[in-house]
Amino acid sequence: MTALFWVAAGYLFGSVPAGYLAIKLLLGKDIRTLGSGNIGATNVSRFAGKKWGVAVALFDMAKGGLVVMVARLFGIHEPWILALTGLAGVCGHNFPLWLNFRGGKGVATSFGVVFFWNPAVAAAGGIVWYLAMRLSRYVSVGSMISLATVPLFFILLKGPSPYVWVSAVMALLAIFRHRSNIANLIKGSEGRIGEH
Repeated sequence: MTALFWVAAGYLFGSVPAGYLAIKLLLGKDIRTLGSGNIGATNVSRFAGKKWGVAVALFDMAKGGLVVMVARLFGIHEPWILALTGLAGVCGHNFPLWLNFRGGKGVATSFGVVFFWNPAVAAAGGIVWYLAMRLSRYVSVGSMISLATVPLFFILLKGPSPYVWVSAVMALLAIFRHRSNIANLIKGSEGRIGEH
């Protein structure tokens, strides 16, 4: 019962669509009809500017991990419960109840979850994201590569096995959500950083 409560809370809080709400309030438009159609920070930046993109990214990161933090404050320390609560938050972002299950790609939310599991792993993944993004000049490449390294960092740091397995699931989910980007990369039509 306890596990189901926290998983449900993670999903519902993760479902709060910050990017959708920001563009709706600022422009009166549905972000799912603009640009890539994604509700995440990258697409928000295209239409509302970098400051709003950063704000949405920070909210999306926080919403994934805050339920994990609150669960800890209520005395929940079982790694499987914390791992599944975090995964539920990512699923909430990707498949939000309020938007007919059509949400974002879950990168910021995944890193928010990882931060509340282990800040050192999140920092290492963030460095990989930045380096991969700058070297490739593709946000999508940086996102996929960095999340794929997170389970490896948990293994290297001897983190709880639930975090290893669930972070691997989150990485696979992110790659699946980036399938249109992968198709564009293969075709050579994926937008690079700095291109308009």
